[in-house]
Amino acid sequence: MVLPEHPHGTWEPAPAARWEDAFLSGNGRHGALVFGDPHDDRVIVTHHALVRPDGGPPPRPPRLADRLPELQDRLLAGDRTAAEEFTDGRDLRWVRAFHPAFQVRFVRDSITWRHYRRSVDFATGVCAARCGGWRGEVFVSRADDVVVQYVTGPGLDGEVLLDHRLAGVPGGLGVGRGVVLTPHGALLTLRCRYPDGDLAYTGVTVAAVRGGRTSIGTTGLRVDAAEEILLLTRVRRHLGDADVDASSEAAELTALLDSGGPARSHRNLLARHTAPHRDAYERVTFSLGGLPAERALPGSELLPRPDSHALLERLFAAGRYHLLSSSGALPSRLTGLWTGEWDTAWSGAFTTDANLNLQTASAPACALPEVVEAQGALIRGQLDHWRDNARSIFGARGIVAPAHTDGESGHTYHFQRQWPMHLWTAGADWLLTPLVEQAETTGERPPWLVGAVRELALFYEDFLSRTGPDGRVVVVPSYSPENRPANASWGTLDATMDIAAARHALRTAAAWSPGADGDRWAALADRLADYRVNDDGALAEWAWPGLEETYDHRHLSHLYPVWPHHEITPYDTPDLAKAARRALALRGAENDSAHGHLHHALIAARLRDAPRVADALRQVLTGDYFHPSLMSAHYPRRDVYNADAAHTLPALLVEALLQSTPGRLVLLPALPASWARGTVRGLRTRFGARVDLSWGGGRCTALVRPGRDARVELKTPDGDDGILRLTAGEDRELTVRTG
Repeated sequence: MVLPEHPHGTWEPAPAARWEDAFLSGNGRHGALVFGDPHDDRVIVTHHALVRPDGGPPPRPPRLADRLPELQDRLLAGDRTAAEEFTDGRDLRWVRAFHPAFQVRFVRDSITWRHYRRSVDFATGVCAARCGGWRGEVFVSRADDVVVQYVTGPGLDGEVLLDHRLAGVPGGLGVGRGVVLTPHGALLTLRCRYPDGDLAYTGVTVAAVRGGRTSIGTTGLRVDAAEEILLLTRVRRHLGDADVDASSEAAELTALLDSGGPARSHRNLLARHTAPHRDAYERVTFSLGGLPAERALPGSELLPRPDSHALLERLFAAGRYHLLSSSGALPSRLTGLWTGEWDTAWSGAFTTDANLNLQTASAPACALPEVVEAQGALIRGQLDHWRDNARSIFGARGIVAPAHTDGESGHTYHFQRQWPMHLWTAGADWLLTPLVEQAETTGERPPWLVGAVRELALFYEDFLSRTGPDGRVVVVPSYSPENRPANASWGTLDATMDIAAARHALRTAAAWSPGADGDRWAALADRLADYRVNDDGALAEWAWPGLEETYDHRHLSHLYPVWPHHEITPYDTPDLAKAARRALALRGAENDSAHGHLHHALIAARLRDAPRVADALRQVLTGDYFHPSLMSAHYPRRDVYNADAAHTLPALLVEALLQSTPGRLVLLPALPASWARGTVRGLRTRFGARVDLSWGGGRCTALVRPGRDARVELKTPDGDDGILRLTAGEDRELTVRTG
């Protein structure tokens, strides 16, 4: 069946007064938040590298390895609070905070407000606004790594300035400005030196102006009666003389200008940017046959319609757009690539015990290798620090990932009694999982990734040195983020997530390392404890006997073997799958964090529980989590700007429609009853095929386009399962009943 296409973007009929409502653009390095109004047009510029120094040397992991045997002895002997003393006594120190650079403002003398409209085009990354005869566009170029602003209209009068005055800016920030008139317009610079050291950052804007007059204004560039203005902006963090940094950036930006003037320069820049951006964005499309009248609504009018198929279509498109736009030099932060204030919640960090991997979960299936590569860049840049963590805390070879990182330091040093993150050993496996899945999808294993997988196995080989009364290997100490047993402290034994991560890491390393190493790692994986089913019939969060559950919690770490892994499935381990469903049913939502609801739904999809998927999704759609920009918040009622819901939602929609492993394809595993018909095109599988799905009228058609030979087990909604033998380059069309 063919469903009508729908526009990929969103729009609003009124300006955004708050930065939280800004439309967003980004190239994975620079970001732009586009807001303000026709009188005071504002673009906040961000960059992944901008994290604020905190006044001291970078912390290193605590040196605790020599005390580890004593801690293990005490925990194994039944001392349930022993881990509270496993610290070097330091005070809690958060990672350095992500912050915005400045805002580029065009403050007009006057303008007639008429027919205002602002929009963002997901397929091009262009944020646009118009009002009467005035029109403005902003995008962040993937090709040239520059924030591009273009304004045209009759008689543009006003001042262009770089303004550092944003919420929470430190009072001790050293600020220097410069405005120099040039043949094409002007060069504007803003130099900011942090109050806590020698680090600084510099913003450089090259302005090209056609028509009218230019002069040096009160704080920036004065334009009078101009017809077009083109602004090209970059920001860099650096040491040393900011003027030297600014001069080199100015030369590069000036070279991007075309002699034909601002309009021609803008067209050239946009064309170079659009090609790679559009290619990535349009690889996957999703439609539920939304009503044309609803598809035409502005986002602020569509969001209050939780039953609208057009809303889900737009949120899927926006989620992929924002995830792609925030991923490049690094993956998405808690706030994506964007913030309008210096006091960003939780430092705007990368939180790796749930949030980061929830946000990037859709990338392999949704054909966004750029996102996976960005996560790989974060890992590669920190592997030396991860080795330090393993040696310093656990006296082991290999790697241990931190639960929080600012993007530079990979050292783990976050300690609080109720959040002893330095005890958590599962992080490296979770962070590497999307890269392992991408390697399965493409059939290619980057050498550095193979090395990292082997190093993780070496860590477990050293760390898993203790056994319990049954002779099975014990994970000790162990920690289930960010929860605790009802009858013990946070640091304990055999958290289900830790067992699952160790088993997955060891088995992956074994599969990728044939020979003695692989045999040894596979044998160690087999010696890990079995999962435990508690007296409630639920998969226990801790496999160690006697540890009691704390059910009302936002994290679902103990269901890690269900999602993201496929160790517990309704097909291979039905009894454990039943226990996992019971654990999910008993789990509370605690503080209604958006990531908790979506994590819940992802697990339900793996367990083929469509009603639970629909219910958890409805909690998010009715909780007022989304801003008009379709970026999201952490809590209901748009409380705390946060990308978790926006970036995770596409992963959930895909999991409900298609799941794959290297040896299995599952069609429509958890299709909500209200999704009567739809299409999704371009999904990638872990056995190297592309799949297009369409469903409706009680039937589902899957077009499978294999890129390599494969033999996979097929699971269908009606139970008409079988074996698919696929040959590279030979498409297969499958038609199955949906009910």
